[in-house]
Amino acid sequence: MENELVKIFERANKRFLKENTAFILSNVAERSLCSTLAQCLYLEIRHSKYSRYYVDVEYNRNNGRVKTIYNDDLKVVTIICDLIVHSRGEIVEKDNLIALEMKKSYRPMKEKENDKARLVALTKDSYDGVWSFDGKTLPEHVCGYDLGIYYEIDSKNSLVYIEYYVKGKRVRTYEEKILR
Repeated sequence: MENELVKIFERANKRFLKENTAFILSNVAERSLCSTLAQCLYLEIRHSKYSRYYVDVEYNRNNGRVKTIYNDDLKVVTIICDLIVHSRGEIVEKDNLIALEMKKSYRPMKEKENDKARLVALTKDSYDGVWSFDGKTLPEHVCGYDLGIYYEIDSKNSLVYIEYYVKGKRVRTYEEKILR
């Protein structure tokens, strides 16, 4: 899987792991880790063709309303994504680029499964055809992110486990060692 957003993320991740090793392995809160990864991602985004996009942590708004998605049962649920790359509604024709969910490895499996299901929903082109988007107005419910990333940190074993999601499907998984 070679696409521009993956390359941008992987450069940011290398920076994050290299420059923040002790911080990552010190077992700080997930929010702290996400905000530091967001800074690394912003440094990569601003020097790319996506320089007009923002990197936000725990962003929960869509056109002034609380951000929502449809779940597998086509029920509306509110969401707060750990980290997103988006235009904050400024580029209506392509508002959402990357959605990232981060977890520590010791968290319950149910939480991890919920994060992965959220990434599936966020990266779908539509909800089984139920998604009104005319390219001029932001849709009521969010989907259509180009790339979803599940990011799990195992500080005990100095590993990061990464999954990529595209068009509602997991397309790649791999581990990366956190070098001390």
